[in-house]
Amino acid sequence: MAGSSKIAIYGAIAANSAIAVSKFIAAFFTGSSAMLSEGVHSLVDTGNGILLLFGIKLSKNPPDDKHPFGYGNEVFFWSFVVAILIFALGGGIAIYEGVRHILHPRQLENVQWNYVVLILAMIFEGAALRVALKQFNASRRNKPFMRALKDSKDSSTVAVVVEDTAALLGLMIALLSVLLGHLTGWPYFDGIGSVLIGVLLVSVAFFFAVECKALLVGEGLLPEEVEKIGQILDEEPRVSVYRRPLSLYFGPSEVLVNLDVHFIDNLNSDQIEQTVDRIEDRIKAALPSVNRIYIEADTIKTKK
Repeated sequence: MAGSSKIAIYGAIAANSAIAVSKFIAAFFTGSSAMLSEGVHSLVDTGNGILLLFGIKLSKNPPDDKHPFGYGNEVFFWSFVVAILIFALGGGIAIYEGVRHILHPRQLENVQWNYVVLILAMIFEGAALRVALKQFNASRRNKPFMRALKDSKDSSTVAVVVEDTAALLGLMIALLSVLLGHLTGWPYFDGIGSVLIGVLLVSVAFFFAVECKALLVGEGLLPEEVEKIGQILDEEPRVSVYRRPLSLYFGPSEVLVNLDVHFIDNLNSDQIEQTVDRIEDRIKAALPSVNRIYIEADTIKTKK
């Protein structure tokens, strides 16, 4: 999963780096607030991609005495940092620039720069989004898109999908505001477009931050996945009673599951061990992301 995340991130970094430079050049020659906001947006997205790669690298560090379950949560932390940067730098600067240009409007110059850069940027962003969606769709199976986006624990790939989607929408807003300002001669469209881009980025950042927060504070398996574990326990003849399974994500594909079960009476130690192994194998086969299972046997009577 981390490998697929990296492919999407590398594609986003390459696209955003080139697009950011071209947007800033266009903003310099035209004086467009919306184009400047889009340039900042692409620059922030480039930095965010680097942070996500850094988080993925840290998450691969092996467990140690201080972190016995490993460093998988590094991905969640750096994804949360990305959400904050989108909010503060992307959204905040775009809204500030938009308000400033609404209060002090100016006519755009050399508008053709904007059209060329925005159209090329939409092509590049569309290509980057296509790569990210290909990686994302490979794991979402038949789930609706928004449901899969909310349920996904691969926060780095989700970040790229969300960023690239917001970038494409932002480009459409920028193109529309420049076009309307050009056709009508009304200078306020440019500032309004910048504010709308800022509101879009703030909304995206809030959505993504909420998803990352859920993982950081301790999110477990989805209800349907917990039901699969319950079904496995129900089908095990040597388990008489069990409590609801507890689970916790320690990374996009690292899940701890804790089971409190009551085995039937009069099992010997070998039979208990066989049963435990069978339960663990079935759970891992049904849920590949589960890599740690702890089974606590309650009130076991054994015979020798």
